[in-house]
Amino acid sequence: MKRTIYRALYGSRYDRVPWGQRIYVRPGERLAREVQWRLRLRRAELLTLAEYRERTDLGEIEEFVVCHLCGDSRQQPLFRPTGPKGRWSYQVVRCPGCGFLYRNPNIRPERLGDLYANGYSAFLTGKYAADRRRRYRLTMDSFHPVFAQGGGRRLLDFGCGAGLFLELAEQRGFDAAGVDLSPDSVAEANRRLSRARAYHGTPEDVPEIAVGGFDVITLWSVLAHLPRPLDDFRRFRSLLAPGGVLMILTVNAASLQLKAHGSAWNGFTKNHLMFYSAETMPTLLRRTGFAGVAFTPFYGDTVEAGTTKLSEPLQRRLRRKVEASDGGNMLRALAFADDEAIDRWGGGLKVRHLPKYEG
Repeated sequence: MKRTIYRALYGSRYDRVPWGQRIYVRPGERLAREVQWRLRLRRAELLTLAEYRERTDLGEIEEFVVCHLCGDSRQQPLFRPTGPKGRWSYQVVRCPGCGFLYRNPNIRPERLGDLYANGYSAFLTGKYAADRRRRYRLTMDSFHPVFAQGGGRRLLDFGCGAGLFLELAEQRGFDAAGVDLSPDSVAEANRRLSRARAYHGTPEDVPEIAVGGFDVITLWSVLAHLPRPLDDFRRFRSLLAPGGVLMILTVNAASLQLKAHGSAWNGFTKNHLMFYSAETMPTLLRRTGFAGVAFTPFYGDTVEAGTTKLSEPLQRRLRRKVEASDGGNMLRALAFADDEAIDRWGGGLKVRHLPKYEG
């Protein structure tokens, strides 16, 4: 039925446009998806936590949680992502108080390592590695000049995986280190690194990292994996030196693709736990002591790298729609530790100042 409607509206004009880009270039699509989203929210049940617990199964390594950002215990079930052949499945709920999306039941923090115990480094190499390196460079360019030259500044890559970004940090002159929960990924990282070093565990496990004083901390596709984000971000803030910044790349919970595809959205992966947007992330940062945040739009890797097959007019339309709507399918943010960081690195960016949290 949907295919027939789209064919009647658009003919074959957009058949060669990749599916993830059509939503930004087909006329009327943005409005249709926003209406679809509002209808979904209106129709979704609103449950107390007790009601939700009664009807929801709890896995061995899971626990029921409330909203980490505002503390609201009410649950609005929205999605049921499911892996290939039903190998995994979980429930995503929305907080009716602040709009935050998160997995519930969630993974217990002490069991988080179970998700990365064996073979995770294989996922982080191969074609994935080439795509990731390209995305690293594009994101670093979007936050120029923070990453232009390391100049010996200290950098911590939290969730460093197989060390792909640490390699680039080395090349740009950073004094770089990384931590990760996957032992085989850490081993792979240290095989490829020359000056930088990767460690297995958390920052508290490594004296050289626990001492802090980092000028830059990076979270490349890590934020969605953190079961206790307030605790983690207080730790990140304490590890930053005066004038330091925290760079975040994560899936965007305000994406038009999420609103269009629902449970089939590509941001719902096996190990993702929480889903942020430009509306909800500032709450996390304010509550954990950051002074400001800036977002840069994500147009897609091929568009930004200049390898897209979209025509110039369609590229311009896509960029306008991304800027005017969701900011793209990925969320790119630079969090500033203090006013010194804003003064030093905020030039050319639209910085949102965060009032001091009193709580």
